[in-house]
Amino acid sequence: MISGRRSADATLGDWRRIAKWRRFFLALLVAAPTFPAAYVMARVLPGPQEFFLRLSLLAIFMILFAWIAMGFWTAIFGFIALLTGRDRFLVRADPSRPLPREARTALLMPVCNEDPQRVFARLRATWLSLQATGQGDRFAFFILSDTREPDVLVEEERAWAQTVRELGAEGRIHYRRRRVNLKRKSGNVADFCRRWGRQFRYMIVLDADSLMDGDTVIQLVRRMEAHPRVGILQAIPLIVNARTPLARMQQFVQRLCGPMFTAGLNFWMMGHATYWGHNAIIRVAPFMAHCGLPRLSGPAPLGGDILSHDFVEAACMVRGGWEVWLAYDLQGSYEETPPTLLDELQRDRRWCQGNLQHLRLLRAGGFHPLHRAMFFHGAMGYVSALFWFAFLFLGTVLTAVAAFTGHQYFTPEGGLFPVWQVARTSEAITLMIATLVMLFLPKTLGAILVITRRSTRQAFGGVRRVFAGLFAELAGSVLMAPIRMVFHTRFVLYTLLGQSVRWAGQNRGDEGTSWGMALRHHGFGTLLGLTWAAVAWAVEPVFFLWLSPVMAGLVFSIPISVYSSRVSLGDRLRRRGLFQVPGEIEPPAVVRASRQEPQVELAVGAGFLAALADPQVHYLHLNLLRDPRGRRRARWPELRDRAWEQGPSALNANERRLLLGDSASLSWLHGRIWSGLDPERAAAWGVAPLAVA
Repeated sequence: MISGRRSADATLGDWRRIAKWRRFFLALLVAAPTFPAAYVMARVLPGPQEFFLRLSLLAIFMILFAWIAMGFWTAIFGFIALLTGRDRFLVRADPSRPLPREARTALLMPVCNEDPQRVFARLRATWLSLQATGQGDRFAFFILSDTREPDVLVEEERAWAQTVRELGAEGRIHYRRRRVNLKRKSGNVADFCRRWGRQFRYMIVLDADSLMDGDTVIQLVRRMEAHPRVGILQAIPLIVNARTPLARMQQFVQRLCGPMFTAGLNFWMMGHATYWGHNAIIRVAPFMAHCGLPRLSGPAPLGGDILSHDFVEAACMVRGGWEVWLAYDLQGSYEETPPTLLDELQRDRRWCQGNLQHLRLLRAGGFHPLHRAMFFHGAMGYVSALFWFAFLFLGTVLTAVAAFTGHQYFTPEGGLFPVWQVARTSEAITLMIATLVMLFLPKTLGAILVITRRSTRQAFGGVRRVFAGLFAELAGSVLMAPIRMVFHTRFVLYTLLGQSVRWAGQNRGDEGTSWGMALRHHGFGTLLGLTWAAVAWAVEPVFFLWLSPVMAGLVFSIPISVYSSRVSLGDRLRRRGLFQVPGEIEPPAVVRASRQEPQVELAVGAGFLAALADPQVHYLHLNLLRDPRGRRRARWPELRDRAWEQGPSALNANERRLLLGDSASLSWLHGRIWSGLDPERAAAWGVAPLAVA
């Protein structure tokens, strides 16, 4: 528990002056080990004859080492903050303070081609938890749909209507689907702000997999009320409902180390923190005034709409004179994580393009230097993979050159005096140990924080299970790191070469990765690993041993991807207590409620068929339609006639979506289906002859 010297309603005082010193101190701490490590690396590298290779390798090493050092010191700061339990600069509020009537808050859930039953199960759980606080009348929910799949959009409407009816939430839970998916998620939220934003003081943005406890929602609003200069307050989402081995690993390490890293970020970012796009509360008026995003000049992928909008919106909020903070002490904020490695990499492909776009904003006017640094930091999250790959590749080339050319004892620069070959084994070992410590000590510190507190130690299953999970996660992360390296390197190159990503819904289900799919996506990495390993062995067997952890991940990437996606294997690990986390044995009430998906009664078919054949779904869809626009009206008669003559299978997904936009065509088809004049054609729509007799 974090405590403080100031009262709950005290201002954050002189945090800007303190922040400057903390960031200067962080820069010194990052530089302190980086330059000595670079010096040692320069001495370790073989002979002077490969000057260009050595210089390139050394430059990349310095960038990567500084990158690691920054994460290391962030973890150290967070460890100290959590260990002492004192943080002067944490946005707080009196927990007994009632919410004023004027503090109206909208909870937004932007969705795009998501599973409607799971989305509304989470919304229902958050709603019920919020109503249990007794202050739910100050909140409204908005489902903001950008769904394009015809079956999914009809089921969204059906799930919304059922949820509103069962909760008695008429006028409190709203559903809106856009005609044009302009600017993706950021445009979806901007559309809400234009239509309804002035009715609310705050908005809490959720993802389709987000879940929030009612008490946490209330606390977020209280803290914003207590600190009127805060524009965005980011709660830290905890991973829940993980079932595959990969998801359980991610859930475990986030619960183990996440609080420490976020406390460390708060230590040096303070009121210039970033925003992660969801599970955060935003002051609507300054967001509307300052956070409208422009289109970047030039074509996609580096031009056009800004994909990773959240970092930019936080920077714009600070540029407008407002503060952005992390509420890392709140526990009731949740999300899910991609269940498979391929799903994770698909998400990373989008994030990579968005983060590389941020490099174009480094010279934009008015941004705080810290946010410029965060733009660079976000891009480095993916460019570092390219640097790592280049570092390993150049290391292989340098070793091969040294092995095949031999050491030149006499060089023109040395004259008559030989250039002796000096072994730097001890220095190389020292450098390796220092790097490993900076990589793995933060996770060990996270484990120490857990086992030194009885409540958390028991929630993680005890000391033995904590360290068993830690070592298993370390082994898994070592094997998966080179797989991610290869994919991230490809993503960076694809983006720089002009290949853009397609925006679609994310898989949040429990379907595993098939062997065929794994072969298709990981075959290149496997061949690369085998070839690289063979070259390393031929060049120098000792060098092969140094590279073996990297090669092992690549060579076995196919079975790693398959088995890490198996729910059955994840359930077996759960039964044995491996990767156990707090709340897994006895989940919080809101998490339990989110797992109870509502049962939908299907009268006739589902999705597109239901919109035509099921009377209730048909009239619901008609009531939600807006006036038609655009040239697409010219196609409706042809689509309508083809649908009736040849059945629903004659229309592709895009044609079905177009037809769903015309109330006249839908009414005509619905009347024909139920007229009883053509039972054979009606049967194609799922309506039995007796039903229309």
